[in-house]
Amino acid sequence: MLFFAVTAHASTRPRYGGTLRIELHERIASLDPRQWVAGSSSAASAEKLAALVFDRLITMDDFGRPQPQLAIAWRHDDDYKRWQFTLRSAVRFHDGALMTAGEVAGALQALLGSERQIIAAGEVVVVQSGNPMPDLLEELASGRYFIVRTQGHGLPSGTGPFRIVEWSGVPRTRSTAGSSRTDSGLSRTVFGANQDFWSGRPFLDLVEVTMGVSSQNQFQDLQLGKVDLTELSPDQVRRASQAGLRTWSSAPVELFAIVFDKEASIDSRIRQALSLSVDRAAITNVLLQKLGEPAGGILPQWLSGYAFLFSTPADTQSAQQLRTTTRTVGAASVKPLRLGVGDDDDTVRLIAERVALNARQAGLAIQVIARGEADARLIRWRLDSIAAPAVLLDLTRALDLSDESAATLKKISSNDPEQTYAAERAIIENYRVIPLVYLPETIGLGPAVRNWMPRRWAEWHLEDVWLDLQTPAPVNPSGAGTAGARP
Repeated sequence: MLFFAVTAHASTRPRYGGTLRIELHERIASLDPRQWVAGSSSAASAEKLAALVFDRLITMDDFGRPQPQLAIAWRHDDDYKRWQFTLRSAVRFHDGALMTAGEVAGALQALLGSERQIIAAGEVVVVQSGNPMPDLLEELASGRYFIVRTQGHGLPSGTGPFRIVEWSGVPRTRSTAGSSRTDSGLSRTVFGANQDFWSGRPFLDLVEVTMGVSSQNQFQDLQLGKVDLTELSPDQVRRASQAGLRTWSSAPVELFAIVFDKEASIDSRIRQALSLSVDRAAITNVLLQKLGEPAGGILPQWLSGYAFLFSTPADTQSAQQLRTTTRTVGAASVKPLRLGVGDDDDTVRLIAERVALNARQAGLAIQVIARGEADARLIRWRLDSIAAPAVLLDLTRALDLSDESAATLKKISSNDPEQTYAAERAIIENYRVIPLVYLPETIGLGPAVRNWMPRRWAEWHLEDVWLDLQTPAPVNPSGAGTAGARP
């Protein structure tokens, strides 16, 4: 209770100024949402930086209720096929251009695609489609749906709380004096406060982002006070807590799953046996340090409301029975199933090795490979929307799943959970996709960070953050004194 009391007291005295230092593992090539790869970690990181520069039409509060951003009012017809948004007036892009309905319509059309028509009229933007869109607000309030003004080959311009001051896509190398540590391929981006932001100047003067930092070095920099905000891997969360460092975790926003190649001739009973053999609870409790949740479906419980209907317990005996009744059992025994993983993702590899161990107990041979042709691959899919139908449709397209599932998804209504559930089951019922676990995003925070209030789906709001510049820097664990002192 004392911690919350102190935090609440401090947050009543916000201060302007200071530089928030952030480190990210991903290297972001572009803030243009049209270039992001759905479901990727890089897209998730790009979205966080884009939120500094761009705005959406609306946003969602902590209770999932739509709130005005660039749109101040909206309404829809009885069939949810036509939505009308009234725009905020006198808003300017960072390049000085006035935001118009035409600019907004053009930005949305490039993102929503040809299946929906965007019309501009005065201070109103209309989105219409031949299919109902009851979940359009959730879709537009998350993911890549920022209002971006593109300027030829230059940097895109936005209306958000920060401007791009420095954008460096050129990798550089950083070495730490007195240690063997070296970071290669780093890039640095700086964002400055937008003095003319329509919602009021943000508290921070600058946000400095270093990209391409390894997980180990991110944690080390947090300990030494060289960073204010950084990502933490599951194995670092407990260490951070033991070291007295501040951490924050979102709701589960990342799915780990096995996806079989469409051309791989693996019997569906072998795929089912593999799914039954996996001890998802052990992966969650041991490998992920109890941070995640076992996944029987694609969408986590907080997003779908029905994830508990998908089974997750391991059943080695049933897996063994399926294996012995499969005609391809001989070939599967002689030639291991090749499970591909990324060669730079320790979490994916650890989960893959545990899957291989569980499979062996059911009589299935799994070979984990980092390169080469694979029968299946272990992916991590980042939820990039809070609209369940949009998540399912993006995943279906990205993983090249059946056209039947995609056709079903187009008809999903977020007002009918039974349809969403049926579409999700259609994706996984033939075991081409085997969900394993969900994982939250965990962030390490420096002692000076105040008013850190992200949404539970890991949406940052750095325009609300301020720095307590009087907070002492942490002591260097080596005993050499303090580190990370601010100028």
